[in-house]
Amino acid sequence: MKAKEIRELSTEEIAERIREEQEQLEQLRFQHAIARLENPMVLRQKRRLVARLQTILNERTRQPAGQ
Repeated sequence: MKAKEIRELSTEEIAERIREEQEQLEQLRFQHAIARLENPMVLRQKRRLVARLQTILNERTRQPAGQ
């Protein structure tokens, strides 16, 4: 998901997406600890997506209400 696509979502949708992605990331980390993942790059992609979502959410919360 690109930043442009994330910016089109509402604040509530972004917050919900962060929770979902963090849960998936936690499950992937657990699977990786127990056995090898087929594609370990998925961990990096999920981590970066969560960071991207959090950054955009943070931008929205720090903006003055008029902008």
